[in-house]
Amino acid sequence: MAATAPPASAAPASTRFRLSDGAAFVLLCSMALAFLAAASAPTPLYSVYQEEWGFSAITTTIVFSVYAASVLGALLTVGSLSDHIGRRPLLFGALAAQLVALVLFAVAENVETLMAARFIQGISTGAAIGAIGAGLLDLSKLRGATASAVAPMVGTGAGAVVSGMFVQWLPAPEHLIYLVLLGVFVLQAVGVALMRETVTPKPGALASLKPQFALPPAARRPLIAAAPAMVACWSMAGLYGSLGPALVHRITGSVNHVYGGGALFVLACSGAVAVLALANTHPQTSMVIGTAALFAGVGLTMLAGDVSSTGFFFAAIVAGVGFGAAFQGALRSVAMVAEPHERAGVISVLFVISYVAFGAPAIVAGVLVVETGDIMATSYYYGSAVMVLTAFALIALVRQTRAAATPAASAPTEDCAGARVVGALRPVPSPEFDAA
Repeated sequence: MAATAPPASAAPASTRFRLSDGAAFVLLCSMALAFLAAASAPTPLYSVYQEEWGFSAITTTIVFSVYAASVLGALLTVGSLSDHIGRRPLLFGALAAQLVALVLFAVAENVETLMAARFIQGISTGAAIGAIGAGLLDLSKLRGATASAVAPMVGTGAGAVVSGMFVQWLPAPEHLIYLVLLGVFVLQAVGVALMRETVTPKPGALASLKPQFALPPAARRPLIAAAPAMVACWSMAGLYGSLGPALVHRITGSVNHVYGGGALFVLACSGAVAVLALANTHPQTSMVIGTAALFAGVGLTMLAGDVSSTGFFFAAIVAGVGFGAAFQGALRSVAMVAEPHERAGVISVLFVISYVAFGAPAIVAGVLVVETGDIMATSYYYGSAVMVLTAFALIALVRQTRAAATPAASAPTEDCAGARVVGALRPVPSPEFDAA
C-alpha cells in the first residue's frame, strides 16, 4: 500500500506557529520600547524610596551609576554575542534577567536590593539592545534603523511618565509598576518563541565575550564622522534625565510626579517625530539639522529654566527634535553599512558611546547638586558644556558636508574604503521586510 502524506495538522508546531516578519518587526520594536521603559520606571520612585528608607540624594546617584556601569559591561561583553548564537537565544536570556530584576524591584525593602535589581536590569538591557537593533536591521535595513532610533526614545520617556502616574494616582506604586512590566515581558517572551531566527549562528561565541570596542572596517569612518553628534545628543538627554524632574518641580512649584517625567517625555516624543519626519533624509543632513536644533534647544532650556514653565517645555520640544534627528542620522550612517553577522556588535558600540555620553555627565551633575545644593547653577554649567560640545559637532559636520559636496570628494576613486563611506551616507532602499 502506497504511503500517504501526513495531514496538514500533523505538521511540526515550529512550522505551524511562526510570526510573520512584519509581526516580528513589531514585536522587536515593542521590546526595545519595553526594555527602555523599564529602565526609566524607577526614576519617579526614587523620592518614594528616599522617604521610606531615609537615604541621601547621593545614594540615588550611586544607584544610577550601578545601572549605567552594568549596561556598559553588557554591551562590551555580550553585545555581539547574538551575531554568533542567534538573536532569539540572547533575547531569551535578556528577558529572563529582566524578569529577575523586576521581581527584585517589586520586593525591595532596602537600598541593597534596589542596587542588585538595577545591576541585573542593566545587564539585561545592555544584552538586549544589540540583539534587538540587529534583529530589526535583519528584517529591514531602512525601517530597522528608523525603529532603532525611535523605540528607545519613546520607551525612555513613556516609562518615566507612566511610572509617575502610578506614583501619583495608584496604590503601592513601588510594587504595581514592576508587576505590570513583568506581565509585558512574559508576553514578549512568548512572541520571541514564535519568531524565526534571522541570522545563521557562527563560531566564535566564547571569543566574542572578551570585552572589546571594535568595528568592521566599513563602519569606522562613518563612526568617526557621527561620534560628535551622538555624544552631543546623548549628553543633552542626560541633562533632561538627571536634572529635568528637579527643574520642572522648581519652575512649576508642583510636586506632581507626572510633571517630573514630563520634560523627558516631551523630549522623547518630539525626537521620535523628528526621526520619522527625516527617515528618508541624507544621514549627514539629518545630523546637521539635529545638532543645530540641539544647540538652540539647550540654549532655550537655560533661558527658560528659571522663568517660564511653558518656555521650558517648548525648549524640550526643540531639543527633542535635535536629539531625534542627530541620533537617527548617526545610527543610519554607521549601522547600515554593517553585514548581518556584524550588526549586533556595531549597534552595541554605538550604544556604548551613547550611554557613556548619557551617564557620565549625569552622575557629575548629581554630585554637584548634592555638594552645592543649587539646581539652577548646576543646570547652567551642564547646559553650557553641552552647547560647547554641540557647537564643535555642528562645525565638524558642516565641514564634512562641504567637503563631500566638492567634485573631488564626490568623484569615484580607487579607494574602496572611501567609496564605501560615501555610499554609507546615502539612505539604502530595501524591501519592506527583507533578510538582508
